[in-house]
Amino acid sequence: MNSSRHGGRILADQLAIQGCDTVYCLPGESFLAALDGLHDHQEIKTIVCRQEGGAAIMAEAYGKLTNKPGICFVTRGPGATNASAGVHIAMQDSTPMILFIGQVAAHMMDREAFQEVDYRRMFAQLCKWVAQIDDAERIPEYVSRAYHVATSGRPGPVVLALPENMLASFAEVDDAKPATRLLNCVSESSLAKVSALLKNAQRPLMIAGGGGWTSVAAAAAAKASEIYALSVMTDFRCQDYVDNRHPHYAGFFGLGTNPGILSRINDADLVLMVGARMGEIPSNGYQLINIPNPTQTLIHIHAEPKELGMVYRPDLSICANSETFLSALAQTIPSAMPTRDDWINSGHTAYLDSLKPIHLTGHLQLSEVIHWITENMPDDTFVTNGAGNYTAFVSRYIQFKHYRTQLAPHSGSMGYALPAAIAAAMHYPARNVVCVTGDGDFMMTCQELATAVQNNLSMIIVIVNNSMLGTIRVHQERKFPKRIQATQLQNPDFAAMANSYGANGVTATTTQQVIEAISSHKQGSGITLIDAQVDPNSVTPTATLEQIRSDGVKAQLLRLSK
Repeated sequence: MNSSRHGGRILADQLAIQGCDTVYCLPGESFLAALDGLHDHQEIKTIVCRQEGGAAIMAEAYGKLTNKPGICFVTRGPGATNASAGVHIAMQDSTPMILFIGQVAAHMMDREAFQEVDYRRMFAQLCKWVAQIDDAERIPEYVSRAYHVATSGRPGPVVLALPENMLASFAEVDDAKPATRLLNCVSESSLAKVSALLKNAQRPLMIAGGGGWTSVAAAAAAKASEIYALSVMTDFRCQDYVDNRHPHYAGFFGLGTNPGILSRINDADLVLMVGARMGEIPSNGYQLINIPNPTQTLIHIHAEPKELGMVYRPDLSICANSETFLSALAQTIPSAMPTRDDWINSGHTAYLDSLKPIHLTGHLQLSEVIHWITENMPDDTFVTNGAGNYTAFVSRYIQFKHYRTQLAPHSGSMGYALPAAIAAAMHYPARNVVCVTGDGDFMMTCQELATAVQNNLSMIIVIVNNSMLGTIRVHQERKFPKRIQATQLQNPDFAAMANSYGANGVTATTTQQVIEAISSHKQGSGITLIDAQVDPNSVTPTATLEQIRSDGVKAQLLRLSK
């Protein structure tokens, strides 16, 4: 198509060609022409959100769900700064995403015009590529490149600024072809080296993680673990990459992990790291694997060349995405592979033992609630969470049984749980969605409850309400025990708040009340929000706040005595 079109229509046409079906936005006058272009593409759902951070998080969650770039439109200045939270999540979580920002007109630039920001400088370290489209004729080129960059290698976010006058200008230009995701090849010689190393190991451990995974990769990982007799663990918030019921599954790295499970990496003599980066959180502050030379034989598979050898020096590195590598590995037929039953069984047994709820103080036991969800909700239920100490309960007690049923930020960003749940419920309306969020976490993006109601979505929201910022309070008691400052919260009546939005609000003070509220929710019947009022003392899955404070006092006295 090369008839004259304004830039907004050219842009909307490119999104349609690239297969975009959903746009999350907060409208702004700076990109009215783009909204006008979308008016002619009713096959693309345009979701109006209530704050740019929520819109960007929804787009990021969409990218996780589909492996296609989540698309978000925001206006200049405060719109872009609000949306930067979602861009940061997409970067740290390796999620494909494209953020379009309305920009001041070209003739006003470099005068500090109203809401003017140089986005190439602002987003330089927050995304894979940031650019500004100054000529409407180049829109197809830039959009095509954005899709390629966002999905190739290590997936991630792209930011494109759209000057207002550029979008309003008319041009005749050919449309770009649909982008194709770059999939690396794995040579037979590389597979042979991997096979030989795995065959000679006594206690091999596969670590599955990172971005760009698919259901094909997840199935191939399980098959490869069986062929090569591998114990399998998952990276932080990648727990759904392997069916947690699989007999080779040995747990996950990150917050909420049983310390006994973490020691398994020290017992391994070979680590096959597929897609994972083993950053600060899963590596327990970069302590689990020796830097730069691991004590274990390390085989590192990653789609981004820059990641290979960045922190850990591998014995063998292969630049390939997880799906390509695992599919190839699962098709090999090794000879005389050791069974390693003791090694595999001990890992799975330790993981199963960690699922048993530990009773803490209070009438509402969060561990029992989470355990009930995993035992009674359908296997394909989405479970979302944001950041906070409550997430350790989710990570520890949910058994993820299907690929991509976990939506949680690797970046540890608060406010993620509700927007992610909205993206899941919108894209998969027939499936159950359970949003587990903290009181502080929920209030970060609670206005998006209006977005959920406006779009007639169905989900369960469990607010873990302990009237404090639990994670910071725990750190505070460890380092400065009894000196409480800035971590207490005074919350609204969450049930009344939900009712005012048009949702069904429930207040619960016991375990049974939460379970009854979840059980009474009918999929497709709207939103059930449960204010689960937990004992503030029950702040972690294994220790109370009193115990943490006591340990902090002892540590402080020890420091003072030296």
